[in-house]
Amino acid sequence: MTSRARRRSPLSVQVLQLLDEEPMHAYRMQRLIADRQKDRIVNIAQRNSIYQTLDGLLREELIEVHRVEQEPGRPERTVYRLTESGRTTLDAWLRTMLSAPAREFPEFPVAIAALPSLTPELAIELLAERVRTLQEKLNRADDEAAAAERLGLPRLLFLEHEYLRTLTEAELRWVEEVLDDLRASRLTWDRQWLAEVNHRLSQG
Repeated sequence: MTSRARRRSPLSVQVLQLLDEEPMHAYRMQRLIADRQKDRIVNIAQRNSIYQTLDGLLREELIEVHRVEQEPGRPERTVYRLTESGRTTLDAWLRTMLSAPAREFPEFPVAIAALPSLTPELAIELLAERVRTLQEKLNRADDEAAAAERLGLPRLLFLEHEYLRTLTEAELRWVEEVLDDLRASRLTWDRQWLAEVNHRLSQG
């Protein structure tokens, strides 16, 4: 169980969760992920992603072949189902993922840490562009939430969107604050100042 838990990925969790609903083939999984907009939380941009994930889960005996379907004029489709080991593993993964924040390494904090490599003027330009993108993302999230409400979609099935919207809004507010400080020169730097700071820090 421990070795399997170390190999989990967002897509493997999503696949196990889908198979916990009912047996299905890879094409149906891909369609459901897209239809339910789960492609915002798992990466299925590469067509092979689901098949590679299924192969790995099959090798680890977390899933098994349920049956092979053959419709006239269509290729064979392998239908998979969750094993008892797969159900136990899914439960263990979710317990860990929900209770303990993962140590993740997103790109944006790295770029923020490297901000001194740019000029303040360029930083303003780039962060202003990010603000526009985040605002558009927030607007889309609000539109989707309104559509979900009109459809009577239970909140439980929309929770990850709610979470992502909250993160987007928090990031937007923070970037706007930094941008305000940059524009007002309350936050600024140049090469000489950076050299002086680095020298002072190196002296302990």
